[in-house]
Amino acid sequence: MEYLSSLLRFATNMGASDVHIKANRHATLRIARDLFTVEVDPPSEEDVQKVVDVIMPEHLKSRFQREKEVDFSYFHEGIGRFRVNVFQQRGHISIAMRFVKTQIPSFEELHLPEVLRKIATTPRGIVLLAGSTGSGKSTTLAAMVEQINNTAKKHIVTLEDPIEYLFEEKQCVIDQREIGLDTLSFDRALSHVLRQDPDIIMIGEMRDSQSFMAALSAADTGHLVLSTVHTTNSSQALGRILDFFPAHDRDQIRRQLAVLLQAVVCQRLIPAIGGGVVPAIEIMLSTPIVRKLIEENKLEKLPAAIETGADDGMQTFNQSIYKLIKAKLITEADGLERASNPDALRMNLKGIFLDEGRRIMSAA
Repeated sequence: MEYLSSLLRFATNMGASDVHIKANRHATLRIARDLFTVEVDPPSEEDVQKVVDVIMPEHLKSRFQREKEVDFSYFHEGIGRFRVNVFQQRGHISIAMRFVKTQIPSFEELHLPEVLRKIATTPRGIVLLAGSTGSGKSTTLAAMVEQINNTAKKHIVTLEDPIEYLFEEKQCVIDQREIGLDTLSFDRALSHVLRQDPDIIMIGEMRDSQSFMAALSAADTGHLVLSTVHTTNSSQALGRILDFFPAHDRDQIRRQLAVLLQAVVCQRLIPAIGGGVVPAIEIMLSTPIVRKLIEENKLEKLPAAIETGADDGMQTFNQSIYKLIKAKLITEADGLERASNPDALRMNLKGIFLDEGRRIMSAA
């Protein structure tokens, strides 16, 4: 319909990441961090329903009637691909659409650390990408899958809800499965995935104990599992996973994690000088000290292990932000606003570095 086409074309031309549509309100765009109103006639409730009728897949319409919210992907010819959430608020339909770039960004375009290329070549185990909603972890995950696709002959199976990036097969055979369209549920897909002869399994998001147990099983049998989790740092990511399980199971799960976890990559997006955003990235790798801390349930000491693990390729958010400021990719003010420890970063920028991490680790 013309309203939707015009709105989405305008939004992408303006560089918006998100579009919000609701009845009798002007559409709203998110550009960088801010919301902007689109000054055109607001859609009526009937207009919004027509949009939903056009963009929502038939197989999801009955589910939406039952559950009052649903996620799916939508491709608009000549404009691009969107991740869509349709939901009800105060008894009326609202639509949130996120633009998904068709071209998978390269490591260079995303300013990703080189160590992530090495992580992508890990033959087996679990690699987690962590971050809050909208932190770009799905894009980084796609870039890592594309890195594998460009450099190795592997069979990759993805389980996504919904599919975001479409991969073109290069070196790899890639099977992308969308929950609700290609399989009934994550649980069902995970129960069958090992019979599909994968080398690498990408799970869109770790949501519960069942999905993580399946990931552990796959990693334990020699597969590489890539997934995401909603947390703000690496130690929280492990805590979140352990919280999936009842208390009496956590020691066993933690011991398995100590063996099978290969890396946790956590990121935050920061406005870039000259426009756009750039990720600040915390990297925790499976070094002997990290494995020991996980096994002994000393998760609170993981940040110190990361801080002192630069020689192994690890870095904290503060260290990442320091590099971005020195590279003139972000402003000092924006970096300080998103630093884990702004006071320490402020000292670093003045050339003062306190070896606090080594003091904490020496007491471990």
